[in-house]
Amino acid sequence: MNYTLHQLQIFLKIVQEKSITKASEALYLTQPAVSIQLKKFQDQFSIPLTEVVGRQLYITDFGKEIADAAEKIINEVEAINYKTMSFQGQIAGRLKISVVSTGKYVIPYFLSDFMNTNKGVDLILDVTNKSTVVRHLENNEVDFALVSVIPEHLNLNKVQLMQNRLFLTASTRYDFSLKSSKAKMFEEYPLIYREEGSATRNAMETFIAKNSLPTQKKMTLTSNEALKQALIAGLGLSIMPIIGIKNALQHGELQIIPLKGLPIVTHWHLIWLKSKKLSPTAEAFLDFVNNEKDRIIEETFSWFENYS
Repeated sequence: MNYTLHQLQIFLKIVQEKSITKASEALYLTQPAVSIQLKKFQDQFSIPLTEVVGRQLYITDFGKEIADAAEKIINEVEAINYKTMSFQGQIAGRLKISVVSTGKYVIPYFLSDFMNTNKGVDLILDVTNKSTVVRHLENNEVDFALVSVIPEHLNLNKVQLMQNRLFLTASTRYDFSLKSSKAKMFEEYPLIYREEGSATRNAMETFIAKNSLPTQKKMTLTSNEALKQALIAGLGLSIMPIIGIKNALQHGELQIIPLKGLPIVTHWHLIWLKSKKLSPTAEAFLDFVNNEKDRIIEETFSWFENYS
């Protein structure tokens, strides 16, 4: 056996992606380069690691065993690198954060300076839906999560970061100044919702129910970006976090419609399990957030004050 660490990394990525093409994209390599390394790796085993049925790549049971071993080896090598950097006085290790979809407009600004200062930190950032974020926490798969609604059934620590303001929003191609009542506006234009379980959807449904607003027409979209584009195109109205529509507002593509009871104001929180023993890397990030959050909010999100 004479396989290399590079071959182990490539094979593990192929197994994770279940595709040579996707693995090559993830590794920033050409597809032929990945195929050649897979063949060289396979040549060292008498038992097939993969098989192709039709046009689909499948991993054999033996291949899955080898992938598990490869992952352990790669993790050990990374641990050696982290320990070396730590002995040199550097912060080094993995930082894993799970973020609800709208949080992608927030969390990068709380990571940027920390990551630029600590080159030995490897960031794993998963932007996903609320239920997956909660599952990541429950299964202790991440160091932190970023949410606007805190899951009450978990025993958590938290740091409040900044406000999350939700406004009624629509395309600027609509003129609402002549509408005789807000109720008629809701009757005439469809409402666009996020998917079930979304914190944005829950806030929107609560507001509509509380104010007995009519909702004869509605549609559901499963991403914040898709919802924004639907609004710009004039498909309807929605209550959205302003954090995700800054550019569309500034470019005159979207407008905020004044409505009593809005904006809905919640807060973004960085949360983690109370029972979790944070790694030195996670502790360093938490210290950074506590010390720098006010500066980051002032420098990056002061434009919020133009909308109230």
